[in-house]
Amino acid sequence: MADLAPLQGSSRTVSGATGAARWRWRIFAVTWLAYAGFYFVRQAFSVAKLGILEDPAVNVVLTERFLGVIDAVYLAAYAVGQFLWGMWADRFGPRVVVIGGMVGAIVAACVMGVSSALLVFGGAMVLQGLAQSTGWAPLCKNMGSFFPVRQRGRVLGLWSTNYAFGGLAAPPFLGWIAYSLFDSWRIAFFAGAASLAVVLVLFVLLQKNSPEDAGISAVEEETGTETGAETATEAEGGSAKPRRAGLALYRETLRDRMVLTLGASYFLLKPARYAILLWGPVLVSRRLPDIDKVGAVLIPIAFGVAGVVAPIVVGWLSDKLFGSRRVPPCVLSLALLTVTLALFMPLTATGSVPVMVAVLAVIGLTVYAADSMISCVAAVDFGTDKGAGTAAGLVNGCGSVGAILGGLLPGFLSGDALFIGFAGAALLAGLLMLPHWNRRPRNAAAA
Repeated sequence: MADLAPLQGSSRTVSGATGAARWRWRIFAVTWLAYAGFYFVRQAFSVAKLGILEDPAVNVVLTERFLGVIDAVYLAAYAVGQFLWGMWADRFGPRVVVIGGMVGAIVAACVMGVSSALLVFGGAMVLQGLAQSTGWAPLCKNMGSFFPVRQRGRVLGLWSTNYAFGGLAAPPFLGWIAYSLFDSWRIAFFAGAASLAVVLVLFVLLQKNSPEDAGISAVEEETGTETGAETATEAEGGSAKPRRAGLALYRETLRDRMVLTLGASYFLLKPARYAILLWGPVLVSRRLPDIDKVGAVLIPIAFGVAGVVAPIVVGWLSDKLFGSRRVPPCVLSLALLTVTLALFMPLTATGSVPVMVAVLAVIGLTVYAADSMISCVAAVDFGTDKGAGTAAGLVNGCGSVGAILGGLLPGFLSGDALFIGFAGAALLAGLLMLPHWNRRPRNAAAA
């Protein structure tokens, strides 16, 4: 009987490992779906713009410039939320923050579908921005709780395809329902709200905040990981010391030249991505006036398809071709993005749909490659052992501020000025990162 004990223990160990693996990939799936689901509400306004600008009942008030201002208001609220909800997720857990954000996003979308009054529309977009920003930081925290540090690079590279997929799938789906089935821009908001409601139900049923909540062993603690820091915080049983540690960590992060470089580069990169994300159908319609509304919504799919592929490819290249150096693929992507943005107007002047698709695909490939590398992998790599989350939050906060320009400028600038400006910003971002070409994170050799 004594001989059976090791075997029984081994069986329990295998069973526990299998259960933990299942839970990790369950959390991967439900958090990936949750962040992608947010985009079905976020993109509703982009799709609705086509109908709004052609609706005589509202386009006298909801002009292009006002729509640009509304985008800027939304993005300002989103930027504020980026810095706020991560702290709330640390205190209350990702579950309550994300669920609250989904409910807020659904309510805001329904309000916009019902009313086009200026104050109501603007207020709903503020709520939408705050609600949408509950997604990234809390869900990243959720993922980090279930996956050890040694796996997070590869796993987060794959996981970060969620926002590209959301931007890809939502516009044609919402456009088809709004314009082909109902011929009403208001339906875009209701369809987006219904889609996120389905995701909300799945999230409530399947998500857990931590391995302990799921009834499995905690992810092994490693020196300096967020898990260890959180455990120390809880053991002390007070809030004053963790806050002091957080402030000290923020000051330390602000002194890190590489983190500041990533933040500045992301600020410069984000406007181009958000301009196409929020104004893609309108930009296509301007360049291809013979295309109907459904076609104008479908053509930017090329941008999203390339955006799904880019994070996976650039992550693999940074590890295998550049030896865990994150800057070279960023700089090369930014260089190609600069050229493509500068040539956008002359290339699309042909009025050719295949050319427009090709140009948007190249922009999507390059902008999402640099975006995912800067905002996720490099931000975590170059944060200190204890400050990876802080560094990622700072970098993404800077990007969110830059995204305000992406929502605002297309309503005010002509095509030439707009895309030359975006090209100049991408060039400057690449030049800022170029001096760090050979720089590796301090723990690269150990990894």
